[in-house]
Amino acid sequence: MSLPRFQSVQQQFARRRIDNLQQTLAEQLQHHPAIDAVTAGDQVGIAVGSRGIDRIDQCVSAIVKTIIAQGGEPFVVPAMGSHGGATAEGQIDVLKSLGVSEQSVGCPIRSSMETVHLGDGPHGLSLYFDKHAAAADQLILINRVKPHTRLTGAVQSGLCKMLMIGLGKHRGAIAFHPTFASFDYQLEKITPQLIPNILSQTPVTLGIALVEDAFDQVGHIELIEPQDWLQREPQLLQQAMDWMPRLPFPELDLLIVDQIGKEISGTGMDTNVIGRKWHDKMAGPDEQPRIHEIYVRSLTSKTAGNASGIGIAEYTHRWVAEAYDLQKTRVNCITAGHATAAAMPVWFDNDRDVFQAVMQQSGKPAEQLKWARIKDTLHLDQFSCSEACLIAPREPADPSALSEQVTATFQALDEPRELTFDDQGNLN
Repeated sequence: MSLPRFQSVQQQFARRRIDNLQQTLAEQLQHHPAIDAVTAGDQVGIAVGSRGIDRIDQCVSAIVKTIIAQGGEPFVVPAMGSHGGATAEGQIDVLKSLGVSEQSVGCPIRSSMETVHLGDGPHGLSLYFDKHAAAADQLILINRVKPHTRLTGAVQSGLCKMLMIGLGKHRGAIAFHPTFASFDYQLEKITPQLIPNILSQTPVTLGIALVEDAFDQVGHIELIEPQDWLQREPQLLQQAMDWMPRLPFPELDLLIVDQIGKEISGTGMDTNVIGRKWHDKMAGPDEQPRIHEIYVRSLTSKTAGNASGIGIAEYTHRWVAEAYDLQKTRVNCITAGHATAAAMPVWFDNDRDVFQAVMQQSGKPAEQLKWARIKDTLHLDQFSCSEACLIAPREPADPSALSEQVTATFQALDEPRELTFDDQGNLN
């Protein structure tokens, strides 16, 4: 069987990492009005999500130390909807996998799936809020602002979504996700009404927004007072979109993804990167790259069997089938209103068998096939691709309309080489 020859590729992205992140946040927190308002004995909740945010444990630790210095009594609240198998213990485990534990951050974690009802919103929404968060004297949210895998528009993943859905726990997420279609997957159609409504009934005093660069390192941190979220978050979303990494090709026959996981993306692999935000199996009219088939090789250890997003792929490896946790994956995908994301693709015992199946259907000679292999959708500065990908590099028709990362430079690092396999038929 003849296969495409591969070359290593490097993309040049701007690095914006804040090296002393914990100190930087601590300095911003000092003398902030929300912190100054903390008095001795105040119960101060810190809402933390399930995503693999860069150095999130350091950020939470900085908040905890600042509150304790004020005489307050901080505690962490998981703000992750139905993640962690929709159980209190599971959500503690998710936080622990991200480095956030009672020992690492220095305060209790109060995890519960119990909520309080805040009333009803538009489109038949019933609003729920974590009972521990609602009972706090003050509540601080910390989250990354970035493009969502299904939502569009000016408000996607960030503080607003955490407030509406993450802190709504499983019950709130179940109530919320089925209504996405009613507002065309655009949160800004409901946030002007919902955010002030929720804020007026809860003890939220501060939002901490993080923006990561192309290397998923925090490059911007900003303290935002709740009344300013609706104005500031869309601006930070645009910044995140400008900074995010992308594949430099308009089209691929096959994308090989070494690993997917919830800490990488809500859908395991970022649909903004793979061009499948609108449809699990193909790119939308305005999406790039247009990828014909996707092969997922494994799940990350941190995702703990949650294979959400595996249904976006056409092929997978036996490793995924063995690691797949049906209950976690099913609950998460159904709650998110994306049941097909849990569907298991056809799987094979090894990489060689997958490639043989792909070749049998391609109808093209190996030297014409455009294949690429990435570690995951977060790490795109170095990857490998077939020779055909490098013959006609991407030339955007209107570079000014695209982010700086789309037009990032890239270069081949070596000469074309044959793919090699171990004794089990897996890639070396």
